Amino acid sequence: MPLTTDDLKQIAAQTLAHYDQRAQAFWEGTRDHDVSQNVAALLQHIEATPPFELLDFGCGPGRDLTTFKALGHHAIGLEGSTQLAALARTNSGCEVLEQNFLELDLPSSRFDGVFANAALFHVPSQELPRVLRELHTALRPGGVLFSSNPRGDGEEGWNRGRFGAYHDWETWRGYMNAAGFVELTHYYRPPGLPREQQPWLGSVWRKPQS
Repeated sequence: MPLTTDDLKQIAAQTLAHYDQRAQAFWEGTRDHDVSQNVAALLQHIEATPPFELLDFGCGPGRDLTTFKALGHHAIGLEGSTQLAALARTNSGCEVLEQNFLELDLPSSRFDGVFANAALFHVPSQELPRVLRELHTALRPGGVLFSSNPRGDGEEGWNRGRFGAYHDWETWRGYMNAAGFVELTHYYRPPGLPREQQPWLGSVWRKPQS
């Protein structure tokens, strides 16, 4: 059954309410997470001249915005949760767009890179092709998108108050290719563990030059 407009509004509202209610706890619980592997995976593939114009898609309370800023890049956050967006502005000093993932309003050909760390899995599969095309449009030709999502075997639905869609590698690659992206690399996290102990799938993609 396709999700209706009302279904999508409920998914967005309930998921964002979950984060709004737990914003400070989410910050305290994630501020020390080491995602340097993911940051490096994005930055090393960008071929533009630094400093880069970056979009931290689903920036949460601003941990990675702070990292990008400290590295000398111009980073803008995008966050749907009002409370997390406020924390991100305070913590990073960066501009943060407050936008629902399902109702994006992004500039065209603006960014050298998009960093979508633990964010895109909240987009229902039905809407994912559209959202990926919008991110593709927001990138400059040759720009790079990084994504990291909890992987699965196609499960989709509510998980502890948040909506999530959990894709395997082949399915995720199909979505990205269909949106016009070219695969650069992918890997599983945390590094150095057996695959069954690596719940996260990281991947890097390029928007073709033409």
